[in-house]
Amino acid sequence: MARVGIREVASLADVSLGTVSHYLNHPDRVSEEKARRIADAIEQLGFVRNNAGRQLRLGQSSTIAYIVPDVSNPFFATIAEGVEQRATEAGLAVFIANSSRDRAREDAYLELFEEHGVRGMLVASPRPIEDRLAGARSRGTPSVLVGQRSSSPAQPSVSIDDVSGGYLAAKHLIEGGCRRLAFIGGPLAIRQVGDRLQGASNAVREAPGVTLEVIDVADRIIAEGHAVAEGLVARSAGQRPDGVFAVNDLLAIGIAQTLVTSGVRVPDDIALVGYDDIEYAENALVPISSVRPPHEDFGVAAVDLLLAVVSGDPPAETQVVFTPELRVRASSRRETQPA
Repeated sequence: MARVGIREVASLADVSLGTVSHYLNHPDRVSEEKARRIADAIEQLGFVRNNAGRQLRLGQSSTIAYIVPDVSNPFFATIAEGVEQRATEAGLAVFIANSSRDRAREDAYLELFEEHGVRGMLVASPRPIEDRLAGARSRGTPSVLVGQRSSSPAQPSVSIDDVSGGYLAAKHLIEGGCRRLAFIGGPLAIRQVGDRLQGASNAVREAPGVTLEVIDVADRIIAEGHAVAEGLVARSAGQRPDGVFAVNDLLAIGIAQTLVTSGVRVPDDIALVGYDDIEYAENALVPISSVRPPHEDFGVAAVDLLLAVVSGDPPAETQVVFTPELRVRASSRRETQPA
């Protein structure tokens, strides 16, 4: 079936092509009577506006893209809500793409969005990606790196001070009386993971007699948390950590579930802190203490920075870094604290 165009709308409404064009782009220039006839014709014909030609004439797309590594992770879903909200306020639509942490799929999306001429891209990637974003930028598609600070001042980014976040988590466990800490996360080559480990290590170095065991995991999901906790439960009580810092809340939730069902008391035997403060953390079987990034501001800041770059008037500092805070809940709040 042929696509209905404005010629058909104009014919049915008995108005000129110019009047239909004004109705679509400058409705204040069309009389109420003609506007009603055009609206009736559009509804009757099932006319759908084709923005491709309009965007070509204007030289600017009305869409931006947001590429995430794992759309099922509530952390990225929460950021996406902020991105959509701010983009809508700016009159833009958002294409959200899930790379599933697959490099080939990520590359394909980058190429696809560049080919479609999106106004700009927000990109969250677990791997180094700045060289590919630089290539897109040189061809006219700007981007903002989301979730990690860029190494190049030419690449705008919105990130979290993960070193500070890791320090907060470990310091809290130490102040709660923990002396045998375990950091659970991975792969360690991922910058955010490495930064959180660095922060935890900094806190441990300040506390004589406190040790830090590093348990590298292949993935940061609930099932991996179950597997790690099973290994901890298999140890004798004296060989287990008494404080665990999980690199994200999904791991922490899996760890807590297995510990509790195995008879290990949380937090009395093992205190636990996660990261990201997703909704599930607060509502877990044992509410999870968590390092909280500013969810409400993160996506908004990313869109605002992208639009500033697109406009040609970026701020003096294009690497925005948010400071996280610690939300203390039952998983690490011990009734009896050491003197």
